This record gives sequence, structure tokens and C-alpha cells, in this order.
Amino acid sequence: MNLPDLDDRNFDAERQHWISVRVYYEDTDFTGMVYHANYLRFFERGRSDHLRDAGISHQSLLEREDPAAFTLTRVEVDYRKAARVDDLLHIRTRYIGTEGPRIRFSQTCFRGEEVIAEGEITAVMIHADGRPRRPIRELVKQLEAYRWIAPEA
Repeated sequence: MNLPDLDDRNFDAERQHWISVRVYYEDTDFTGMVYHANYLRFFERGRSDHLRDAGISHQSLLEREDPAAFTLTRVEVDYRKAARVDDLLHIRTRYIGTEGPRIRFSQTCFRGEEVIAEGEITAVMIHADGRPRRPIRELVKQLEAYRWIAPEA
């Protein structure tokens, strides 16, 4: 699979964010296949880079006068195929939008044209002490420019 044309922040024309991940021995279980929980790590990298490339860093959220962070409240992953040592994977992250306090992402792990795993992730914003909070208004506004818009059929 060739990645689509990306801008200088790793977004394609459909506002999808892409990163590449090489599978190392440490990512696998005793069978030589990627351990299932490591796809969550790959997806975390994709979401973190998506936010960073959209101008929102975790560190900047913690350095605010009213420190904030994200936590996941829902993760649903469908495993389609196994990835192995030395595979080059591509993680596509789509910011779906906010619904009240929820911030939604859709993510897919590819090896070439093959879908390896797909995930639907819901995050919420919290205060630094872990209490829930409403998403920061300016953050939601900033992310809106990166919301994935499905191409018309």
C-alpha cells in the first residue's frame, strides 16, 4: 500500500492522519505474531500524533492554568489478521468528532492493502486529578478543522 499524499502534518486530503509503525520482536508473543494488546499501543501513537500534528500536545494540556488530559472510556477492536516481526504497518486515524463530553476516533491498522485491525475509541477530557470535565472549547474548535469527512459515494 502506498500512503496517500500527505501534508506536512501527516494528514491526507480527507483529513485522515497516518503514521507508520515497524513491528519489532518486543511487540510479539511466543508465536511471533503481534500480541493483541500492542495494537492498542499502535493506536495510541496514532491518536497522540494526530493530536500533536493538529496542534494539541499532551504536555500543553497539562501546562494550562486549568490542567487537562484525556482518558479512554471505550475501546472496541476487531482483529482481522496477524502482523509479524518486521512488518511495516500504517495506522490511519480519523477524528470523528465530539458528542457532549465524548471525543471519538476511528482507527485502522494496515499492512499493505490488508486491514490488520480496526478500532473505535471514545475518550473524555479530565482534570489533572482525574475528575471528568467538559472538553475545552478552544480545543474542540481547533480539532474541528481535522474532523474526518467521509467522501460522498
